[in-house]
Amino acid sequence: MKSGIFKNKMRIKQLSVLLIASAFVVSCGSSKKVSASKKSGTRTVTKSENLRKLDSKFDGKVPRSVNDILKDAEKYLGTPYRFGGNTSSGFDCSGFTVKVFEENDFTLPRRSSDQADTGKNIDITDVKPGDLLFFATAGGSRVSHVGIVHDIGPEGEVRFIHASTSKGVIISSLNEKYWNKAYLRAQRVL
Repeated sequence: MKSGIFKNKMRIKQLSVLLIASAFVVSCGSSKKVSASKKSGTRTVTKSENLRKLDSKFDGKVPRSVNDILKDAEKYLGTPYRFGGNTSSGFDCSGFTVKVFEENDFTLPRRSSDQADTGKNIDITDVKPGDLLFFATAGGSRVSHVGIVHDIGPEGEVRFIHASTSKGVIISSLNEKYWNKAYLRAQRVL
């Protein structure tokens, strides 16, 4: 009888590990394959188009409310990734955006795919700090990752702050090949 209970416990543990691993694969930033064509605002961005060469229309002015959001986001730099996490002890990508916006009295849906339907879809050349960027990190064109535009650098380089699975909360660039390929679209929620 004890060996049967032991076997059942082992099966439950194995199933739990399998479920967690499966969820991890389709969550924030795990795979590198995306579809050949992605919608970005009013025009289509293809894999062959280099997002780094897009001319940004950002004028450099950031409202105080957005600065407050970015300051709150920056205080979590280095916080580890935790699947389902939405506290300073660990975040997943959408938990991070929810927490940062919540601290500034703005409510976002919990899932990144739902956040992608919030606000106004904008072209990548129109992004400003505080806008949300969405990515297909699990293949296809399904939203599986989100980040907050942090700044627009020289030559229109778009940098964003997000909770990555490998490094926790970091600032990345759309110039990075991985993020460039996975990019789907941008939303203005403020």
